[in-house]
Order: sequence, then C-alpha cells, then structure tokens
Amino acid sequence: MDPHSAPSFVLLTDIQPVQLCSPASLVDLTGLESMDQCRRTLEQHNWNIEAAVQDRLNEQEGVPSVFNPPPSRPLQVNTADHRVYSYIVSRPQPRGLIGWSYYLIMLPFRFTYYTLLDIFRFALRFIRPDPRGRVTDPVGDVVSFIHSFEERYGRAHPVFYQGTYSQALNDAKRELRYLLVYLHGDDHQDTDEFCCSTLCTEEVITFLNTQMLFWACSTSKPEGYRVSQALRENTYPFLAMIMLKDRKMTVVGRLEGLIQPEDFINQLTFIMDANQTYLMSERLEREERNQTQVLRQQQDEAYLASLRADQEKDRKKREEQEQRMQEEEKVRQSALAEERRRRTLEEEKERKSECLPSEPPADDPESVKIVFKLPNDTRVERRFLFGQSLTVIYDFLFSLKETPEKFQIVTNFPRRVLPCLPTEEQPNPPTLKEAGLSRSEVLFVQDLTDD
Repeated sequence: MDPHSAPSFVLLTDIQPVQLCSPASLVDLTGLESMDQCRRTLEQHNWNIEAAVQDRLNEQEGVPSVFNPPPSRPLQVNTADHRVYSYIVSRPQPRGLIGWSYYLIMLPFRFTYYTLLDIFRFALRFIRPDPRGRVTDPVGDVVSFIHSFEERYGRAHPVFYQGTYSQALNDAKRELRYLLVYLHGDDHQDTDEFCCSTLCTEEVITFLNTQMLFWACSTSKPEGYRVSQALRENTYPFLAMIMLKDRKMTVVGRLEGLIQPEDFINQLTFIMDANQTYLMSERLEREERNQTQVLRQQQDEAYLASLRADQEKDRKKREEQEQRMQEEEKVRQSALAEERRRRTLEEEKERKSECLPSEPPADDPESVKIVFKLPNDTRVERRFLFGQSLTVIYDFLFSLKETPEKFQIVTNFPRRVLPCLPTEEQPNPPTLKEAGLSRSEVLFVQDLTDD
C-alpha cells in the first residue's frame, strides 16, 4: 500500500485537559501586554488556556503558530511495513442453541443492511462528494473531538495531543517517542464500551501519559477522516502505534476491536519492547549526529577565530606598512621641501648679490668702512656710502653664504639693533648716516634662525 502524505506543520507538546480562562490569566502566563491580543489568542484556541499558552510558548521559542503553519513537505508514514504487528480482537461467537438461532436469523438482515448501506454510500460519493475530504481546520477538528469526548465520557482520560496529526508525527519524530493514534468511530457498537471500560481507566491513563504521545480524532471530522484514509483501519476501536524506524515514521503496531485494559497495556508493551532496539539505534545515531555537528561547529568556530586573528594580523601589518610609507613619504616631502627652500634661498642670495650697488673707493669722503662679525666667528669687511639705506647692508650680508637665513645686525656700544628691514611704523629704513654710523664701524650679525 502506498503511504499517504499529510501536511507537516508546527509541533505541539502535551497539554492537560481543557480549562477556560480570562484574557487576564493569559497575560500572567505568557507576558502578553495587549488585552485584545490575549482575547484573540483565546478565541483562536476556543478559550482553551493550555492550548493557547502552549502555542504562545512555541512562538516564543521560534516555532510558528499552529494557526499560521508554514508550507513544508508533508511528513509521510510508512504503513506498508511487512513487520507491522497486528492484534485484532474478534467479536464473541454466539453460544448455545438460542445464540446461534438468533445469529442465523439476523445474519440475512445484517448482510442486507450493510450491503445496501455500502451501495448507498458508494453512490452518494458520485452525487455529493464526502465533505470530510476537505480539511479546512485540522486543529479545530481535534479540539472539537476532545470537547465532545469529555462531554460524553468525562474529563478522566489520557492527555490528548492538541494539534494536527502531522504535528503529532513531527513531535514524535523530533522527540524520538512512540505515537499512539486512536481513530474514534462514533457509530460503532464497541466505541462506548472501549472508551469507558478501557481508554478512561486509571491504569491505561497512567500508562499512556508516561510512555507515549496520544493523538485521537473522530473519523466524522475531516482531520480524522484524512488519517483514516492513510491508515486504512478495518474496524473500531482502532489504534496504531507509530515510531521513527529506519529514518521513517512507520506504523509498527495495529490494535483493532474491543480490547480489555490489561490486554491493551500488554499489547502496547509488547510492541514497544519489540521495537525498542530501533528507537535506541535512532537515539544513538541522532546523538552521534549531534556530537558530529557540535564538533564541526567547534571546528568552524576555531577556524573563524584563527581566520579573524590572521585578518587582524594582516590588518595591523597593512596599517604598519601604510604608516611606514606615510612616514617615508613625509620624510621625502620634507626633504623635497627643504631642497626647494634651499634652492630658493640660493637664488634669492644671488639676486640680492647682483642687485647690490658697487663698493665705493677707500678715498671717497662719503664712504663708511664696516667690519661684520658673523656667528661662525668669521669677519667680513666692506665699504658703503653714508647716503645708502641700511637695507643695502642687510642685502649684502644676506647674499653671503656664511650668513644665516634669518639674522639681525647689532651695534656693540651702545648695543642696539639696526632697523634694516621696513616695518609698518617705518616703511623706509634709515640711511647709514641717519642711523648714526661713523666712518669706521664694527657690527655684529646675530643668528635668528632658531627663533
């Protein structure tokens, strides 16, 4: 038989029996700030606080809401495993003459009734498609079944998985747990007795709640009908044990017919024991995959840390190279600037030297003999005219190679600085005569370069 696929949605965990609450209670449990949002959330879950809280917690953990399931590949269940364990409980055979007589008398009527009923249902499918074929609200179908179950059989029952069949499959696969699926036949003659005498007994409730996930729905609901089409039950009550086997969700056990509590627990225990090795193997394999993934993640983190360290070293090396290149460029530019300044200074000295007036003869009565003492202790002698400006003396000294770049001319007694360069107060420097120089003078050249 080909496996039937079912939509794969978000997972839900076990939820206790339904309780009604106010939006204020949901605020305390989930931390929602908006009262309107709490009210909408409760209305979506039919005012079921456990389902609302669980759905909200799933969203906080990054799992999408069951009311906005993401499109994903359907999770398939292998129902064609030839190793599946089937336990079918037949109805008691009639005993005694009266029992057999009643059975034989009713046999034609039962045969005719069920034959006509099947023919009618078959013909009805062509006239009006079965409305159960369209699943529009799978969560609502499950919640509605739980409500009707509690109204009919009471609140003492195993914890029903409040989510879709696909969600239960995904949850069982993720947690590596057994999933027991119960299809409820509303009109079957053994349904009431099974629910009251077996399913809702204390020992069965304790066993199911501690050993597996339990999902149930009525075949009269679209969601239950869809699961019924996938599992192909023969009679009711019907239960299927599903687990992860060989990396597929596989039906490993089928229980059909009315079964007593002790026999029910024994059969489920037998199925679990027979498949425990597969489940352990899956757990070991998953643990190994997780360890491999953790190891790979640690290796990736170590590689990234090493890569970041190398990148940091390269960055610092580039920065040092750039800084060294900048310093070298700065030194080169400084040297070029100094060379340009030196050339400019030499050119200026040559220009000043060419522009100097000629030296007057020694016997010229207007001549002045000046001896200059330079900062390097050398002496330079030259004659000038009384009528010449002090600027001429400055230009003469500036044109000499031994003279510093910046200097001033100072007399000895009395000590004073000659105003050789024009200023705002005195744009035209005085002449030698106006400066009070005699026919023979000794002037000192003071270096101002450092200043």
